[in-house]
Amino acid sequence: MANEKQQFVDELKALLQNDVAEVKEQVEQIKTQFYRQYHQDLEAQKQAAEAAAKEAGETLENWVPQVDETEQEFRELLTQYKQKRAELLKKAEEEQAQNLLRKENILQQMKEMAEAETADVMDNIKKMKELQAEWKTIGAVHPTKAQEIWKTYQQYQEQFYDLVKINIELRDLDFKKNLEMKTLLCEAAEKLQENPNIVEASRALQQLHDEWAEIGPVARELREELWNRFKQASSIINKKHQAYFDELHAKENENLEKKQALIAQLKEINIDKLKGNKQWEEATEKVQTIQQEWRLIGFAPKKQNQTVYEEYRQICDAFFKAKTAYYKGMRDEFAENLKQKRQLVEEAENLKNSTDWKETTDKLVELQKQWKAIGPVARKYSDELWKMFTSACDTFFEAKRVATKEAREVFAQKRAEAKERWNKKIDQMTDRQKLVKMYENLVQEIKTAENNILFFTGKTKSANKLVDDMRKKIDTLKEQLTDLENKINQIDAE
Repeated sequence: MANEKQQFVDELKALLQNDVAEVKEQVEQIKTQFYRQYHQDLEAQKQAAEAAAKEAGETLENWVPQVDETEQEFRELLTQYKQKRAELLKKAEEEQAQNLLRKENILQQMKEMAEAETADVMDNIKKMKELQAEWKTIGAVHPTKAQEIWKTYQQYQEQFYDLVKINIELRDLDFKKNLEMKTLLCEAAEKLQENPNIVEASRALQQLHDEWAEIGPVARELREELWNRFKQASSIINKKHQAYFDELHAKENENLEKKQALIAQLKEINIDKLKGNKQWEEATEKVQTIQQEWRLIGFAPKKQNQTVYEEYRQICDAFFKAKTAYYKGMRDEFAENLKQKRQLVEEAENLKNSTDWKETTDKLVELQKQWKAIGPVARKYSDELWKMFTSACDTFFEAKRVATKEAREVFAQKRAEAKERWNKKIDQMTDRQKLVKMYENLVQEIKTAENNILFFTGKTKSANKLVDDMRKKIDTLKEQLTDLENKINQIDAE
C-alpha cells in the first residue's frame, strides 16, 4: 500500500542521516520489506488491468505498469546509501592502506634500531619513544594485517630493549608509567559498569582494550594481577552485554506473540458477514487500530519475522481488497439511486406550480413514498437532491395552503352572510307566523261579531246602536285584517 511504502521511504531517509557504517542491517531489512510490498502492489495492478481487459473483451498486451513515484524515491535513496557506503569503504580502505604504510615505515626504523650492533642508547631511547608515540596516533589497518603487524611491533620493541640493555632504573620508570596508564584503564573499565547504556559501555570497553594493547609492558610480577583486574572488569561488561542481547531476544519472542495475537484478531473479522456501511466502517476501524498497534511493536526473531509479517500483510490486503469490491458495488447502487432520485426531482419540479390540488397532492404523496423506498446516494449529491425535492413539494403545498386558506375565508364570509340572511328569514318567518296568528284571530273575531249582530238587529233602539257600534268595530277589524294581509304578503315576497 502507498502509505506503508512511504513509511519505509521515511525510515530510510532517517537512517541516511546516521553513520552509514552502522545501519547496513536496518537498510537491508527495510529494502526487503519495501520491495515485497512494491511487487505485491505491482501484481495487484497487473491483475486489475487483466480483469478490466477481460471484462472489455480484450487481451492484455504490452502492459506497462504505472510509474511508482514512491519506488523511484526509494531507489534514489538506496543509490545515495550505496554511494555513501562505497565512499566510506573506499575512504576506510585508503586510510587503512596509508596507516599500513606509516606503520611499516615505523617498523622499519624500529628494526634498524633493534638490529643495530652499535647505537647511541639515549638517542635511540628518545627516538623509540617518538616512534611509539607516533604509532599510537596512527589508525587501524586492514584486519588481515593487524595481528601480524602488531606482533612485529612487539617483537621489535622487545629486541630494542634487550639490545640497548637499558638500565634498570630507566626500565622501571617505563614500567611504572605503563603501570599507571594500565591502572587508569582498569579503573575506566570498572567505571563502565555504572553506564546504563550497555551497548555504549561495550563499545567503550573495546576502545579500552585497543588502548591497552598500545601500552608497553609493566613489571613482570605485576603483569598477571593487573591483567586479571582488567579482564574481570571486562567480563562484567561482557556478561551484561550478553544479558542485554538475551533480553532483546526475549523481547523479540514477546513481540512475536503480540503480532500473532493481532493476526488472530484479524482472522476473527469475517468479511463474508459484513453487511452495510456501518459494519464495514467498524471493521475498518478495528483493522486500522490493529495496524497501528502492529507498527508500535518491534521486530520479532529474525527467523519468524518475515513469515509473520507476510501472513499479517496477506490478511490486511484481503480485507481491503474485499472492502474495495464492496464499495465499488455500492457506487453502482448509488449511481442507480441517484438516477431515480433525479427523476423524482424532475417530476416534482413539473408538478410544483399545478393548481389541481387534489390530483397533484396524490401524485406528490406518491413521489414521496417512492423517494423513501429508494436507497441512499453519494453524500456529495444527497443534501442537494433532498433540498431540490422538498423545495418543489413545499412550493406546491404552500401554494395549496394559501389557496385553501383563501377559499376557507371566502366560504366563512359567505357562510356568515348566509347565516345573517337566514336569521333574517327566520325572524321574518316568526313575524309572519305571528301575523298569521293575528290574522286568524281577527278573522275569527270578525266572524263572531258578524254572528252576534244577527241577535240584536231590529229589536230596540239601544240594540240598534249596539249593532252600529259592532259594525264599526267589524270595519275596524277588517281594516286591521287587510293591513295584516299586506304585511304577510310582503314577507312572502321577500
